[in-house]
Amino acid sequence: MQQLTHEVSHHKAFVLGIQHLLAMYSGAVAVPLLIGTALHFTSPQMTYLVSIDIFMCGLATFLQLMRNRYFGIGLPVILGCAIQAVAPLKMIGKTYSIGTMYGSIIVAGIFVFLIAGVFAKIRRFFPPVVTGSLITVIGLTLIPIAVQNLGGGTATSASFGNLRALFIGGITILIILGIQFWGKGFIRSIAVLIGLIGGTLIAGMMGMVSLKPVAQAAWFHFPQPFFFGTPRFALSPSLTMIIIALVSMVESTGVFFALGNLLDRETTAADLKRGYRAEGLAVILGGIFNTFPYTTFSQNVGLLELSGIRTKRPIYWAAGLLMIMGLLPKIGALATIIPTPVLGGAMLVMFSMISVQGIRMLGNVDFTDERNPLIVAISIGAGLGVAVYPNIFQALPHALQLFLGNGIVVASICAVGLNALLHHKEITAPTDNSR
Repeated sequence: MQQLTHEVSHHKAFVLGIQHLLAMYSGAVAVPLLIGTALHFTSPQMTYLVSIDIFMCGLATFLQLMRNRYFGIGLPVILGCAIQAVAPLKMIGKTYSIGTMYGSIIVAGIFVFLIAGVFAKIRRFFPPVVTGSLITVIGLTLIPIAVQNLGGGTATSASFGNLRALFIGGITILIILGIQFWGKGFIRSIAVLIGLIGGTLIAGMMGMVSLKPVAQAAWFHFPQPFFFGTPRFALSPSLTMIIIALVSMVESTGVFFALGNLLDRETTAADLKRGYRAEGLAVILGGIFNTFPYTTFSQNVGLLELSGIRTKRPIYWAAGLLMIMGLLPKIGALATIIPTPVLGGAMLVMFSMISVQGIRMLGNVDFTDERNPLIVAISIGAGLGVAVYPNIFQALPHALQLFLGNGIVVASICAVGLNALLHHKEITAPTDNSR
């Protein structure tokens, strides 16, 4: 695949930034829509919630991009709402109060910032056999989401998998593949964007696109700290959100290593510490501005692989555009008109590429060592199994369910634990990269 790692012009970076934005937009707005609906927010409250969420996605991304001695990993990464926080936040909002929900987010952000240095010391426990397994699981666990969107978005619906949805999703995939095979240079690098636009235009001709969200959106919205009231603090909700924050940190670790591998750059403990701190700051700001916890979005890793352009300039554009869209909801609503099957088709290509990257990393593992196949097999098998049936841990205490109900976390525990157990004699030798 063509790799363009040099700096691109501003107008090309702008277009690439739009592509990154559209790739993550549905995941970013899903969290406020799910939580706002569950807590019976009014229409003005929902408008604020979605707008400020998009604005904060941009700001959180800037924090991660702007590498300095204190925070920011400086990799081409986009931050968005942590989807694993939806169920706990709905529970806290209903059982306690909205103020307690945001207070627990602030506590979790402070926790992440404070333990960043300690958590970063796990670097030596992530050789290729671990990171390759983890990145493979990240991609494989995202694929069902893509397929669900491809079929129409709601698997329990009677219309799920209807021919129109499958047709338009398939057309989107074919457009992306066609551009990848026959496109050249910059056109090839924006294959996903062209697929999204082409799929949406064809869907519009079939009556599957509505401009109503754009017409109903407000022209301007400005962020307000504590829009829904003063934060409140309680022990149980705070501990719950700390567990969710740890889950996000594990996922982000896999993404950081995946990006380092893409850029052929070693991800050091210092890099990890700055990355975790940036996420901690983003989570704190999420609580202050009454949005949600923010974490590294893995879907954009697949887009970097597909486009071949891996500089930060397009991500800066994406972050800036997200902030503008958060201030101008009518512009932000334009991204919501993309039909779900079109997004599903694009997601299927991107998420699959993440798994391919993990498989490539596993290619560097010495499988003549009989311990390594066991590590890969058990970690990937356990991770995928839990992703399909997270209720397997329903007999455990609720706090453990929150932690172990995530397939990526289970895969990480298995891979790191087995590697430390089976390679305990070599674990102190960081120069051995064959494991």
